[in-house]
Amino acid sequence: MTVNDSRLVAEFLELVQIDSAPKDERKMADALLGKLQALGFDAQEDETGEKIGGNAGNVCAFLDGDPNLPALLFSAHMDRVSPGYGIKPIVEDGRIRSDGTTILAADDVAGICAILEGIRIIQEQNIPHGRIEVVFTVAEEGGLFGAKNLDTTPFKAQAGFFLDSTGPVGTIIVQAPAQKSLKVKIHGRSAHAGVAPEEGINAIVVAAKAISSMKLGRIDPETTANIGVIRGGAATNIVPDLVELEGEARSRNEASLEAQTAHMVEALQAACAEYGAEAEINVTHSYSAYHMKPEDYVVQLAVKASQGIGVEPIQQGTGGGSDANIINSRGIPSVVLGLGYENIHSTAESIPVSQLVKAAELVVSIIQASGR
Repeated sequence: MTVNDSRLVAEFLELVQIDSAPKDERKMADALLGKLQALGFDAQEDETGEKIGGNAGNVCAFLDGDPNLPALLFSAHMDRVSPGYGIKPIVEDGRIRSDGTTILAADDVAGICAILEGIRIIQEQNIPHGRIEVVFTVAEEGGLFGAKNLDTTPFKAQAGFFLDSTGPVGTIIVQAPAQKSLKVKIHGRSAHAGVAPEEGINAIVVAAKAISSMKLGRIDPETTANIGVIRGGAATNIVPDLVELEGEARSRNEASLEAQTAHMVEALQAACAEYGAEAEINVTHSYSAYHMKPEDYVVQLAVKASQGIGVEPIQQGTGGGSDANIINSRGIPSVVLGLGYENIHSTAESIPVSQLVKAAELVVSIIQASGR
């Protein structure tokens, strides 16, 4: 197989310069719909944008193939973190980076480009393939909202590959955690802090007591927890009567997740009881964990494909969630693949051209391996 390096890099540079953000993927969706249709796909946009208050939906595309070969799903997300508008990419010494004022958006434009180039190669070289399904999701960053609102009924894939991870090409994320999110309101009682502080119940003090009694950070090898947002108070001379907290717990072990979440709730309830405050605690299940085994077809295919392009397959777990968590829960066995980008979610983000090329080769190799 021969990837067209210059075409691949040119497309990457083109797409990172199309502004895109969670719930603002309109321009990117239009560009990708055109590209997929030009490749012969039945490409359409779903109604997710309307459901989540965005201006674009997921781009879903289907290409028929040999019915005797397995159907495969390839996916990446169209949005990016901030600062992601006005990206000016620079190619220098075999690496692509931004000008330092924005992110690069290799997360996840590298995944998009690898999928598009891989499909072009199989068409140009007449490589046999089964049905190919492509999903470019919206609003992955900060909530996986595109995947959560995706109707998977039309999909027939026997294996899904989500090109959206750090680690060199050859990295295969075979385990990922479940997550529960906590939103909390602690209600105290206001009073004048200088005249009658004893008449108040300081919601900030209650929150501090609760947080200080929680086990947070790395709980065990599979479990983490965090309180990441706190809001409260209006002035130094007012005993604050309201504090809002937002936190999360994650684990690749469902029992550990339940235990950690219960511990955090109990800490909040105990602190409120001690000070006479009240708490509104809302716990939501954000997504489920997935665990792939070495013998699973999707893993075997990723391993064989990695070996086929001369890279060492690395099977590992992660502490992060992705669209693959959602799609696994819908019944399509899926893994996340490393793309070799570095320092994502920062203005120092970059990707070696060689890794971008390898990612496109991996897409081709997966399709080839599925036909053997």
